Amino acid sequence: MTQVHLHISGRVQGVFFRHHTHKKATELKLTGRVCNLFDGRVEVFAEGPSDKLEILVDWCHKGPPAANVEKVDVKWLEGEQQFGDFRIQA
Repeated sequence: MTQVHLHISGRVQGVFFRHHTHKKATELKLTGRVCNLFDGRVEVFAEGPSDKLEILVDWCHKGPPAANVEKVDVKWLEGEQQFGDFRIQA
């Protein structure tokens, strides 16, 4: 079990980035959360098998069609199994 922590910058708020991230993470059977930050970035914590997490990280570099991702900061961590599902946080 691995965890990844992402900060996604660019035009990523107001373009359904959280919704599409939730959909992709659920499709990959990952657990975690996605939320908007006050500085305009989107934050993602996700846990699961590393191969599935890499798919999510690759997807976050593109995002949904209306997004314009400029930068993705990626930090790999030990999985803590702290999430029961994948949620969108306000």
